[in-house]
Amino acid sequence: MKSFLVLVGLSVVFAHPLDYRFVLNNTKFAASVYKEAALQNEDNFLVSPLSAQLVLALSQSGAKDQTAQEIQDVLKLSHSKVVIDCTMGGLLQNLNRQHDYDLRTVNKIYIKENCPINTDFIDSAKLIYQSETENIDFGRNKEAAAAINQWVEQATDDKIHNLIDPESLTNDTRVVLLNALRFKANWTTPFQMFSTMKQDFHSADSTIQVDTMHLFEEYFDWYDKPELNATFLELPFVGDNVSMTIVLPEVSDGLSLLEQNIDLVLEPPHSKSREMFNVALPKFKMESKIDFKRVLQNLGVKKAFEEGAADFSGMAGDKGELFIDEVAQKTFVDVNEDGMEAAAATFVVKIVNRNVEASRDFIVNRPFLFFVKVEDLVVFMGRVVVPYY
Repeated sequence: MKSFLVLVGLSVVFAHPLDYRFVLNNTKFAASVYKEAALQNEDNFLVSPLSAQLVLALSQSGAKDQTAQEIQDVLKLSHSKVVIDCTMGGLLQNLNRQHDYDLRTVNKIYIKENCPINTDFIDSAKLIYQSETENIDFGRNKEAAAAINQWVEQATDDKIHNLIDPESLTNDTRVVLLNALRFKANWTTPFQMFSTMKQDFHSADSTIQVDTMHLFEEYFDWYDKPELNATFLELPFVGDNVSMTIVLPEVSDGLSLLEQNIDLVLEPPHSKSREMFNVALPKFKMESKIDFKRVLQNLGVKKAFEEGAADFSGMAGDKGELFIDEVAQKTFVDVNEDGMEAAAATFVVKIVNRNVEASRDFIVNRPFLFFVKVEDLVVFMGRVVVPYY
């Protein structure tokens, strides 16, 4: 029985208006994905809902009937191919245009040598999803895995390694679909290297010293949600409508309440305030790998994984010949003082003007959540229990 393998690889170091409905559905999908991914991880983890949406949207373009509809429903997409193509094509054009930050997303399809793939699918993949295609011999699994992993490394600027295990590839593998997403941005107000110092961080059962970055007397947008017992602080990046939001619970063991209500965490606030803050934020770096097959099955994608029942005949072969064998996502994040040299003089000037008005403190010294939005799309979100660096 033939199969195909869907993998998602991405990295983060750290406009044109988007379709409002897609933005809303992206937020709903992000909440659903986070809940499922959180069950696989007790420690720090990172997930990219957007990258998963992109590669799965590509896979559904080759699916039919119930197989396609289940993927569309979980992704909160229309059942109309015309509407989906218009939405995804416009989204990718928007994401890959020139920005003040570095946001790049690329798709790649590896096809088994001599495997007949429908030309309509290939044309749609190139035109709508801006996907490259390449023939490869999956039977030589070590060489094939090395070639695929090398592409992922190059597409993510050497941040994601060993995405695919050679044992995942066999002579029965027909197609591998990948998405690589890279995001790098500078803080609008950079943290200064000389202000980073060791500071206590209180986890649920211990206190450790971690490298903590500082900003003094800077204005930021913030809001709180009393029902979640948490405060939200938006740290903007250089560019239009792009930021990281830190979600800080009032108590060290407050993550469970946030994660039980992750849809409310991601829900836009009714209003924001802008005030002067002294911010203390730990540096952190993490890498995660998530079994997205389990995530999607729990969310309702069933038929696509059923050997003999899945219908990917829009991609190749007849109904039942192809099914999804594996879906994996690997992520990387690095949050640090980037951009400090360009703003060192500004920091000194603002130190001189201290105490013009009272500043609020936002001290991130306990476990927290964060999410990165670009044009209101949830690109990344994660949990930091201990800020390793």
